[in-house]
Amino acid sequence: MFARAILAGLVAIPLLLACASNDEPSFEDVAPAAELYADGLKQLEGRNILGLYRYVDFGDAINVFQSIIDNYPYSEFAVKAELRIADAYFQDGRYDEALSYYRDFSDLHPQHEKVPFTLLRSAMCHYHQVRSVERDQTSTREALLELEQLIRSHPFAEEASEGEVLLRELRGRLARNEMRIGDFYLEREEFQSAAERYRGLLNTYPGLGQDVEALFKLGVCYENMKRQDEATRLFHVIVENFPDTSLAAAAREHISAVR
Repeated sequence: MFARAILAGLVAIPLLLACASNDEPSFEDVAPAAELYADGLKQLEGRNILGLYRYVDFGDAINVFQSIIDNYPYSEFAVKAELRIADAYFQDGRYDEALSYYRDFSDLHPQHEKVPFTLLRSAMCHYHQVRSVERDQTSTREALLELEQLIRSHPFAEEASEGEVLLRELRGRLARNEMRIGDFYLEREEFQSAAERYRGLLNTYPGLGQDVEALFKLGVCYENMKRQDEATRLFHVIVENFPDTSLAAAAREHISAVR
């Protein structure tokens, strides 16, 4: 009986070892960082589908770049991978995720040569979510903040020049939005509220093509608020500074009506 017990134990040992071996995690070999990075770039290139369009699996590309960060966190390729993940989200139209990665990159690597690029792309993430001038302009204002930081911090960067063009466009959008709000109040004969909007437009967004219209409508508001002297001064400003516009002719009529 003792011999049978020993034999049973000898039989059990290999089984236990086999079970223990199966329970242990198996670690696959991880490709070198450079190889993974090249693979990620290839993923971003996508592939042609029936010669009709190019398909890119952004999720797979992001996973490849993330594996570099996870396995080679101190490699130069990890820094590059962070930026590529942001770019992949941006190209996929997932602007909130892209914005988060671009901002993280700027915060983690403030001296990196790509920081101006990430600031411009952060602004573009907001820009692509800008709504029509009749709607809320929060995204427009957020984009402006990113652009102002870019131009202030990196005035000689190539991205700053592109940012200045975009900044002017967005300021023009805010000016038009302010004009529409002023017009909303003017149509309802809420002259005080309309005047505040037109004054705000002239003070905050001068030189963007809205000046003469804002001046004229502000003059109309002042007339209706019984502030005729101020209204007349504004009409004279229009006649003297914008003599060839249709509103200059209308301003002359208002001036003549007072005499």
